[in-house]
Amino acid sequence: MGAPVPARAADAGFTQFVASLWPEAKEAGVPRATFDAVTAGLEPDYKLPDLILPGRPKTGAPSQAEFVQVPADYLKEARIDGLAGYGRKLMQQYRPTLDAIERRFGVPAPVVLAIWGRETDYGRYKLPYDEIRVLATQAYVGRRKDQYRTEFILAMKIIAEGAVTRQGMRASWAGATGLTQFLPSEYYKHGVDFDGDGKVDIWRSVPDALASAAQQLVNKGWKSGVRWAYEVRAPANVDCTLGVPEVQKPIGEWLRDGFALARPQKLTAAELAEPASLLQPEGIYGPAFLTTKNYFVIKEYNFSDLYVLFVGHLADRMTSGQPFATAWSASQQLRTKDVEAMQRGLTRLGLYNDKVDGKAGMLTRAALGAYQKSARLKLDCWPSESVLRSIEAAR
Repeated sequence: MGAPVPARAADAGFTQFVASLWPEAKEAGVPRATFDAVTAGLEPDYKLPDLILPGRPKTGAPSQAEFVQVPADYLKEARIDGLAGYGRKLMQQYRPTLDAIERRFGVPAPVVLAIWGRETDYGRYKLPYDEIRVLATQAYVGRRKDQYRTEFILAMKIIAEGAVTRQGMRASWAGATGLTQFLPSEYYKHGVDFDGDGKVDIWRSVPDALASAAQQLVNKGWKSGVRWAYEVRAPANVDCTLGVPEVQKPIGEWLRDGFALARPQKLTAAELAEPASLLQPEGIYGPAFLTTKNYFVIKEYNFSDLYVLFVGHLADRMTSGQPFATAWSASQQLRTKDVEAMQRGLTRLGLYNDKVDGKAGMLTRAALGAYQKSARLKLDCWPSESVLRSIEAAR
C-alpha cells in the first residue's frame, strides 16, 4: 500500500488548476493584476461540503433545513414573529426606497424585505466563508465544477470592478454572497444600481440589494398585483394527489369545488380568475394553500416549498400580523435515506419519475397519494414509515 499523498501535493494541483484559469479570466475581462492579487497564496478548503475528494467518501450537500425539518420546526412562530417585527421597523426606515422599488418592479415592499430577512437576517447574520476560496475549491473538486469555474471567474471580475473588496466578499458554503444571497452570475443577471452611485453593491447598499432581489423576481416572471398564495381550508374529501403545479384552476373554481378561504375576505373578479395550484405541505394535515404564479417565482430563489412559505408568510405578517389560520400538525419527517427509498419504490411502481433526492416535495407527495389510492390505504399524501414499508413490500 502506497504512502498517503501529502496535503501539499494536492494543493500544488490546486495552484496549477487556478493558474490554468487565466486565459478564461482574461477573456471575461479580469485584469492580470486582479487575477494575481486574488489568487496569490490561495488555498483550497477541503472541509466544504459537496466535494468529490479522491480516497474519501462523497459528502454531498449538507441537509438543508428546508428539506429535512417538518413545517412546524422550520416555520417557528417566535422566529417569524421576531423577523416580522423588525421588518416593520425597516419598512419605515427604508420607506422611500421600498416605494420606489415597488413602483419600478411591481414587487411589494414586504416581499423583498422578507427575502432579505430569510437570507441574512436583514444583514445581521455574518456570512462565514471566503467567497473566492469557496468558489475556487468547488471549481476544483466540487460536484458542479463547470458551474463554479464560471462563478469563480465572475467573482474576480466583480472585485476588479470595485463593487466589493476581496475581504468584503463573504459567502455561504455554496458561494451565495451579499445581503440577499446571489451567486456572481446572478449578480450580473439581476444586479441593480438603485442608489445611483455607479456600482451594484449588494453587500453594503440596502437599496441595491433589495432592488436586485426584486429584479431577480421580475426576471423570473413576477406578476404585479398578484398575491403569492391564499391559505384555504380543504374539503374533508379532498384528493391530495391534485397538489402538483400542473393541476391549475382559477381560484374561483377551487372555491366552488369546496375549498374555503381560511380567513373570510372578498376577492376581486381578477383574483377569482387567477390560476392557482393546490399545496398541502403536510398532506391532508395542517394548512392548505392555493398558490399563484408568484409562489413559483419565489421558489426559483430557493427550490423549497417551506422556503416560499417562510418568505410569503413573513411578508404577510409585516402587514397583517396574523399567524397561519390552521396550526401545523406535529408530524414527523422521515429521514432523508427513507424518503429516497420511498422515491425508488414509487419509481419502480411507475408512479414517480422525478429525482431521487430524499426530499418529500410536491411530486413525491402526489406519487405517494397515487400509491395509497391503488393500495386502498388512507389517502393523506404524507410519507410515513408504515407507507414506506407497504411500498417496499409491493410488487
